Amino acid sequence: MQNRQEKISQVIVTAGQMRDIEERIFAAGMPVVALMEKVAGLIARRIQDIYPNLGQRENNSKLVSHSLNPRVGILVGPGHNGGDALVVARELHFCGYEVWIYSPFSKLKELTSQHLQYAENLGIPIYQTIEQLPNSDLLIDGLFGFGLERNLTDPIASAINQLNELSVPIYSIDLPSGLHTDTGVVLGTAIRATHTFCLGLWKLAFFQDQALEYLGKAELIDFDIPLADVEAVLKDAPRIKRITPATALATLPLPRPPVTHKYKEGHLLLICGSRRYAGGAILTGLGARASGVGMLSIAVPESLKSLLVSHLPEALIVGCPETETGAIAQLQLPEKTDLSSFNAIACGPGLTRDASPIVQEIIESDRPLLLDADGLNILAQMGAIATLKKRQAITVLTPHTGEFERLFPDVPDAKHDRVKAVQSAAGQSGAVVLLKGARTAVANPEGAVWIVPESTPALARGGSGDVLTGLLGGLLAQAATKQIPIEDIVATAAWWHSQAGILAAQERTELGVDAFTLTQYLIKALT
Repeated sequence: MQNRQEKISQVIVTAGQMRDIEERIFAAGMPVVALMEKVAGLIARRIQDIYPNLGQRENNSKLVSHSLNPRVGILVGPGHNGGDALVVARELHFCGYEVWIYSPFSKLKELTSQHLQYAENLGIPIYQTIEQLPNSDLLIDGLFGFGLERNLTDPIASAINQLNELSVPIYSIDLPSGLHTDTGVVLGTAIRATHTFCLGLWKLAFFQDQALEYLGKAELIDFDIPLADVEAVLKDAPRIKRITPATALATLPLPRPPVTHKYKEGHLLLICGSRRYAGGAILTGLGARASGVGMLSIAVPESLKSLLVSHLPEALIVGCPETETGAIAQLQLPEKTDLSSFNAIACGPGLTRDASPIVQEIIESDRPLLLDADGLNILAQMGAIATLKKRQAITVLTPHTGEFERLFPDVPDAKHDRVKAVQSAAGQSGAVVLLKGARTAVANPEGAVWIVPESTPALARGGSGDVLTGLLGGLLAQAATKQIPIEDIVATAAWWHSQAGILAAQERTELGVDAFTLTQYLIKALT
């Protein structure tokens, strides 16, 4: 059974859901002031861990000024986010830090105003304009918290732009000021944080690609929200969850039973490659190999058969008749073998659009099906939603943003709100949809979403998606024999693929992770 911390680390909420959860906490008797003290105390301790003061440090290389203690600038907004920042200011002041406050707003919430008055009585300098601000070693951003809806305008927009130009780290409380909590869209302008302390529960913006350059390093500050309050608010709403290492590893078909055989561990058919794109077939096969699938069959044009055998000697390579352009003309499976012989089919990498009849044939099959690359492009030409609605078996789609837009032209812009877009696509098509990106999102037809919380730009190279197709195809074939929820196995494959990329980039830099190298890190990422 999952412990509380693991469950909390998975939860992702919208601004509205977070507001409702907080209202339940306050209605139960938790004073706002007490919660503010608790949250700010946790933040202050994290700042002290990162930037120790004179009594805690020796030769700390993180400090950029020559003052005896770190100088901290506190940016204070009008609401309770500003109140949190003021309590942090007070605590750091008491611990010997040099603190100053920037408070540009004339009207503050009552509690925030009280904290500002106390800070002033403690002798902490307070400034109203950017021009007055002294130097600092770091800034703490408490201008705006979650729930901001309107675009920021001058003078605060101009002030934020000037703060972003300062060459000091910025630590944002809950969310960088100026980001929309749900979509991550920049509302006019926004703080470019070095580090963001997300309070209580993860907010949706942290998993929208357009927000990532503003968030910096993200960290959850768990202030002990009761799980009962979270469950009461989320109830029957489709869950949006982070996939964690514990969740992913628990989903893998490990350990294997002591008595088994290859067909009990899944039989995958890959349909991929063409004379022009032979590498796509190899990379997809290598990804499938790493999945541990019991049996791997790979259908390729006849002219590629010897090449595939040399790279994947354990696989059954099926040479198929090919078109004049070198694409698969028709599936020619071994005698006594048909599509029903396989636990899953994965199709698309390197295929070219000349293989349209092949895609049509496998879509009409009753096998769990994964489509990627040209498999998706051919599906888009056929009319994705109408075609997929006719399928009785599981379908998994793995588009990048461009392919997604071709598949689902009527779904709202995936670049604006990836989570809403992938939910809509899965709901309309009946497929499990994996939308690739810096924060890959996986949705099932019921609207539940898994999000992969970290990745690396090292994966932005040709062929890395082919590796994912093979890896995921192999896991789908195994899942079919073990009754593992499909969306869970899809999210796990995406997490595994990302972890391999992260590990490879750490060892080889982001420039050194080609797709073939990536396949060599898949198993390393689990050990």
